Amino acid sequence: MSEIALDVRDVTSGYKDSIVLRKLSITIAAGEAVALLGKNGMGKTTLLKTIMGYLPKKSGAIHARGQDITRLAPHRIARAGIAYAPQEHALFHDLSIRDNLRLGLEKASTFDERFAGIELVFPVFKSRLRQYAGTLSGGEQKMLLVARALMMRPSMILLDEITEGLQPSVIDRLADALLWERQRHGTTLLLIEQNVSFALKVADRYAVLKQGGIIDEGDAKQAAAATSIFSHLRV
Repeated sequence: MSEIALDVRDVTSGYKDSIVLRKLSITIAAGEAVALLGKNGMGKTTLLKTIMGYLPKKSGAIHARGQDITRLAPHRIARAGIAYAPQEHALFHDLSIRDNLRLGLEKASTFDERFAGIELVFPVFKSRLRQYAGTLSGGEQKMLLVARALMMRPSMILLDEITEGLQPSVIDRLADALLWERQRHGTTLLLIEQNVSFALKVADRYAVLKQGGIIDEGDAKQAAAATSIFSHLRV
């Protein structure tokens, strides 16, 4: 049986008195990529923030590779090997690209070794490490968010709407980077996406979230299954 990378079991959470997730359960195997799809307001971002400890769990439990992370603080969850690239740009605009990337490291001495892999998939950063992050284009900032997550060499990455507002060439670059990361390091992915074609290219499996619960899931590589999800995503 494959090792379980993430086990979310009967989790209820939300914002203060507003319940968003209702006894939600999802299990992801080590090395698997799962795309979480659904219309806006269904709880997708809430789930990632709940996993990362930014929102309290009202009930249920979350385990990462067998470790109970239900009540851990976000920095301890990150140390457990889970990286998070949020929808909102969580970069330090007044710091250089290099300094932003270093934030994904426990030891600065590992920078050169880790960046040697990053520059293969994001060569745009190779000669621009001293440039301030705030001067980058929107697409470059999204790439920097992903690059910072990859610098951690995490066992799992959570990605929230990483392709939003990006041109096709940048989306292709991000897809290639994530596929490369999985092939080279066996990294587990949980990605939230409105871009269904990107999500199904990167993922092994999809799940559709509606009103705080999983209502459908299937194999992302099967065309029939992929076609069936669109009825759940109509406005």
